[in-house]
Amino acid sequence: MVDFGSPREQTLDTHFDSADGVRLAGEIRNPQGAPCVLFAHGFGQTRHAWSATADALAATGCRCVGFDARGHGLSGRPDDGYHMQQFFDDLRTVADAQPQKPILVGASMGGLLGLAVAGESETPPFSALVLVDITPRWETSGVERILDFMRAWPDGFGDYDEAAQAIAAYLPHRRGRKSAAQLQPLLRRGEDGRLRWHWDPRMLAPIAEEGERHQPRLIEATRRVKLPVLLLSGGRSDVVSPQTIDEFLELVPHARHIELPRATHMVAGDANDAFTRAIADFIGLGAETMQPMNGRPSGTA
Repeated sequence: MVDFGSPREQTLDTHFDSADGVRLAGEIRNPQGAPCVLFAHGFGQTRHAWSATADALAATGCRCVGFDARGHGLSGRPDDGYHMQQFFDDLRTVADAQPQKPILVGASMGGLLGLAVAGESETPPFSALVLVDITPRWETSGVERILDFMRAWPDGFGDYDEAAQAIAAYLPHRRGRKSAAQLQPLLRRGEDGRLRWHWDPRMLAPIAEEGERHQPRLIEATRRVKLPVLLLSGGRSDVVSPQTIDEFLELVPHARHIELPRATHMVAGDANDAFTRAIADFIGLGAETMQPMNGRPSGTA
C-alpha cells in the first residue's frame, strides 16, 4: 500500500461561507487526494465525530472534508434563527466547493440533508451517498431521546468530569469515559465559568419541529435518488427500525444495506473499524487497505 504520510500532518483548517453569510468551520485531510469524501455530522455533533474514519481514509489516499453545521462547533450562529432550508443550502455550498463531486457520508441529520439535496437536484453535487443510521422516516422515540439529552443541563457543567459523567449515562454501553482533551471541542466555557455544549440551544425547538414537517418532502426526495447508496445501520439503534429500513429499500431499491449488529444510533463511535471498512469497500478501496484503529473514539457527543 502506498504510504501517504500522516493524515494529521496533511490536515488543513478551512471555512466555507454560506449563502446567507454564516461562516462554516471545516477541515480537509490530504487535500490533493482522491476520491473526495465529504462528511456531514448529525444534530448536536461536530466534524470531530468523523476523526478516526477521516484519518483512516485519508491515509489510503482520499481527500476527506468535514465541517461543523451552522450553530454547531466553531461555525457561526445566525442572528435571525434557524430553518432546515439553511442546512440544505449549506451542504450544497460545501459540496460545490470541492474539486470533484464528493461521496457524501451523512449521519442522522447529515444523511437526511444529503437525501434532500441529492433527490431534489437535477444534477446532484455528490457522486454517491453513505447514510449512517438514518432513513427518511424515523422512530420518533429515538429522536426524542437525543433531543432530551440536548435539552438537559442548560446551566452547563462545573468541569469536564461532570460532562463525561453525562455522556457515560447517555451511552452506558461505551467503555471508559471521555477525557478532558476529547471533550474540549464539544464544550464552550461561558462568562460564568460554566462549560456548555457546543451547539446553539436556539436550534432545538425550530429544527425539531421542522424535521417532522419536512418528512413527506424527504420521502419524496429519497424516491428520486439515483446515485449509488449505502445504508449503514446499527443493530441496537432506536432511530431506525426494520420497518423504516424496509420502507427505505423500497424507495431506493438499488441501495445496499449493511447492519452493524452491536452498534446503536452512534454507529461511527460504537463500531468504528467495521464502519470505516464498510465505507472503504463501498468506495472501492477494498477493506484490505484499512489498518485496525483499535477502537479509537470518533469524537461523537
